[in-house]
Amino acid sequence: MKMPETAMVLAAGLGKRMRPITETMPKPLVNVAGKPLIDWCLDAVERAGVARAIVNVHYLADQLEHHLATRNRPQIIISDERGLLLDSAGGIVKVLPDLAGEPFFILNADTFWVGDEAEPNLVRLAETWDDARMDILLMTARLDQETGYEGKGDFVADAEGRLRRARDVPGEPVIYAGAGIIHPRIFADATPGIASLNRHFDQAIAAGRLYGMPMTGHWLTVGTPEAIGKAEAVLSAFA
Repeated sequence: MKMPETAMVLAAGLGKRMRPITETMPKPLVNVAGKPLIDWCLDAVERAGVARAIVNVHYLADQLEHHLATRNRPQIIISDERGLLLDSAGGIVKVLPDLAGEPFFILNADTFWVGDEAEPNLVRLAETWDDARMDILLMTARLDQETGYEGKGDFVADAEGRLRRARDVPGEPVIYAGAGIIHPRIFADATPGIASLNRHFDQAIAAGRLYGMPMTGHWLTVGTPEAIGKAEAVLSAFA
């Protein structure tokens, strides 16, 4: 497929696990190796040639908006959730008119990856997307390919890359690595308001239309103050 023109960056969370740092700044602005978390994310968007990013904001939104105004690329569009935090799917439903019915990237503002310079993972996602088979394509990481993750894996992939919940089927678990491509049709029956993407993941699983693409490189999730040092140690090894 052609490269999606838009990335939806989920940046509106409260960052409670990152306290006390997030008592005075939103989590996407927490620095890791001298760079705010959201810039690790947006740099990947820019590197893939994606034209624009819709960023939802809620907690300490003025700080985040001020920072985002300093970027030249990608073009930043703010989705203002100051009045009500809508969660992951609710934030997407709010901006559906801006997506023009076309597949778009979804990224978490507090996770990122390194080591994919030869072929960026977002480019590979676009190349892997098959509109006839997929409603959602998630980037996945192995359990030996991450830093900062505290779970046991989210999904299991079959031979064709189709995903099921790890709790429901046997097999080698993989992690949802905070990036993917979604077609807006998965939200056809969604109503505005607070909603999680997990419902739509399960909807796609039931239809056999949730797929995974194994990432290259190393995935980092930075959820607590203690995780910052661990992430910076990994980044030093990749430098």
